[in-house]
Amino acid sequence: MASAPASSTWVVVPTYDEADTIEPLVEAIRGTLEPAPGVLIVDDASPDGTGALADRLAERHEDVAVLHRPAKLGLGPAYLAGFRDVLDRGAELIVQMDADFSHDPAEVATLVSAARHADLVVGSRYVAGGRVTDWGPGRRAISRWGSRYARAVLGMRVHDMTSGFKCWRRTALEGIDLDSVRSHGYAFQVEMTYHADAAGFTVVEVPITFRDRRVGESKMTGPIVAEAAVQVPRLRLRGRR
Repeated sequence: MASAPASSTWVVVPTYDEADTIEPLVEAIRGTLEPAPGVLIVDDASPDGTGALADRLAERHEDVAVLHRPAKLGLGPAYLAGFRDVLDRGAELIVQMDADFSHDPAEVATLVSAARHADLVVGSRYVAGGRVTDWGPGRRAISRWGSRYARAVLGMRVHDMTSGFKCWRRTALEGIDLDSVRSHGYAFQVEMTYHADAAGFTVVEVPITFRDRRVGESKMTGPIVAEAAVQVPRLRLRGRR
């Protein structure tokens, strides 16, 4: 297990209807580092009781915290609220990951270790050693097309522009104007990586294995894909100004 100073590493996990996974996920995350990282659950008023389960986890573990939001307000805003919260708690390294086990908690240590030499570490499906399991051809094609499209339009060298498994140094998040981030869905992942690179921060990729969610339904929808297609060229235009 990689090591980190107490309370210096936090993992931010947005949730909406993740009652079946949140408890085993948090327990798995807490076992990835020594001492255990802090875990912030950002719940968007899940109707399935995820927020109440998160509160019980916070009562059980002093390194678990919960940020309740009043409604389902989007992935991007959830992460931004979580980032601000853990920065206020003194986090030096901030990991972001999905709540459905599509990101392997065991790989948190890999991202944290790589952050010793980078400002932003991207857990990548599309570099040597990275892979995707359980997806059909259509989902694979959409994901690869999205990353290639963003790379081409934005002139980026990052292979997995849509990855949601990342580790940020505090200085990188503080060096980005979070109030200017506009994306709500998965375009948020592209936008944040673009801002980090444009600000001159060191961005590296490490290979990960991405698995389809264990239970529940995917949050990927047509409007989310459409937002990403529109937001990417807007980012380029804003950057040119």
